[in-house]
Amino acid sequence: MGESPVRVLVCGDVHGRIGAVFSRVQTIQKKTGQFDLLLCVGEFFGSTPEAEEEWQQYKSGAKKAPIHTYILGAGSQETAKKFPSADGCELADNITYLGRRGVFTGVSGLQIAYVSGQEARQEPAPAHCFTPKDLAALVAPLTGSSKFRGVDILLTSQWPKGAWRFANQPEVDTKSCGSGAIANLADKVKPRYHFAALEGAHYERLPYRNHVVLQENAQHVTRFIALATVNNPAKKKYLYAFNILPMKTMDHTELVKQPQDVTENPYRRVQGQEGDVNKQLGHHPASLMSVQEPSTQFFFDLSSGQSRGGRGRGRKRPDWDGGRGGSGHKHPRRHPLPPGTCWFCLASPQVEKHLVVSIGTHCYLALAKGGLTSGHVLVLPIGHYQSVVDLASEVLAEMDKYKAALRSFYKSRGERCVLFERNYRSQHLQLQVVPVPLDRCATEDIKEAFVVQAQEQQMELMEIPQHSDLKQIAPPGTPYFYVELDSGEKLFYRIQKHFPLQFGREVLASEALLNIPTRADWKECKQSREEEEAACARLRDQFQPYDFALED
Repeated sequence: MGESPVRVLVCGDVHGRIGAVFSRVQTIQKKTGQFDLLLCVGEFFGSTPEAEEEWQQYKSGAKKAPIHTYILGAGSQETAKKFPSADGCELADNITYLGRRGVFTGVSGLQIAYVSGQEARQEPAPAHCFTPKDLAALVAPLTGSSKFRGVDILLTSQWPKGAWRFANQPEVDTKSCGSGAIANLADKVKPRYHFAALEGAHYERLPYRNHVVLQENAQHVTRFIALATVNNPAKKKYLYAFNILPMKTMDHTELVKQPQDVTENPYRRVQGQEGDVNKQLGHHPASLMSVQEPSTQFFFDLSSGQSRGGRGRGRKRPDWDGGRGGSGHKHPRRHPLPPGTCWFCLASPQVEKHLVVSIGTHCYLALAKGGLTSGHVLVLPIGHYQSVVDLASEVLAEMDKYKAALRSFYKSRGERCVLFERNYRSQHLQLQVVPVPLDRCATEDIKEAFVVQAQEQQMELMEIPQHSDLKQIAPPGTPYFYVELDSGEKLFYRIQKHFPLQFGREVLASEALLNIPTRADWKECKQSREEEEAACARLRDQFQPYDFALED
């Protein structure tokens, strides 16, 4: 086949509707030309008399599959009897059972790893289940070679547990869906494509990377795709077509290209976290949770800007409850601070509450003191966290909601926003958000201004991928400066010894961007308390349509 790509079709659970699948394949091939193979994940056979009758026509040779078809083994006890042994074999003309587990290499060099059935929950394992020994036997020969880079395709019937972490959410019950063992397998064999079924859902995850940015050599990305059941009433996608060049024939530079929407590996342990993949998926160890906030309740009335007991007027959601975050769970203290020492903890008597624009469950929005512009705001965690990389997952999720709301808000005013954080000589995370008029400068101009001014200060800002996890690049405790542009591009600098404290403001205030150099230092932009209160009230009113914290 040389350097030409292999044309592949992949199908979800067939459940005995064999004729329907092959009919669909023939229709596709008439329109787009011949495919090289069809791979079926999930349950191929059905348990009804109609399904058995249809299968006998293929088994007897009365009908023939129109394409080389490779299937996985039984996904349930009912269909286990259809497979004569755990080893692969031809079941009918052009229909091959791959086996319980193994690696299939085609004439093109395309390498396909596969595991049939579901994870065993008991010993001895039923015929339709795989065991840890099966996975070890699959992984060892592959990863034992120093030249191993990954496989082209991984076929499993079960989903990997937690595939949705860092990415778009599937339409399944994520608490019960998937296998931790399959997640570990995917992490080890690094497939370029991973297909699964059994859940009756179609889900195409954003691609994820197989290396840690700035710490490991670049590797190819993985695309996880789950397919629905053949001829399902909801018309969810059950057939996936793609072209693929075998990894062994590809130029390395081409192979490791990272798409714009790439995310972190959902199965990898983030540096500093405890436990295996099953523990870290959706569950944060107690040692990683936030510092417990003061036990005294704090209520805040946004309509008057004053703190008081009782519920805040004008708010349609429960008030923040001093450390429970609306969940009823207290978080163990991690960095205990004497009460009243932090200017930005919302329960601190020192916080300037008249600057608060919005309060969520875990974060709040405040007008920047001495802001660059009237729309310059801060997104801050309610509890005490030093930086973004310290945040618990639920706090980070709400911070992302505030970022999205602010982007929409500024866009409606003809502005784009620049976000930056300086984790250096600061004790409480302050995510600065500064609007820049769309007609004043393009995103590229902003990016260039940051890069050029950093170079002038003998600093090199590195670009990091859009869906990167900062925790992979800067473990907690690492000083850094970080910029996020409206395009999703991110610039990062690991602070070594010294860093100009006003760098972010200086770049934005420069002639190349906002051209307000006299406002680079916040101390030179102070307003009276009355002016601050009026400015905050105006911004609060303007932001109200975008404030999710006011929703039921």
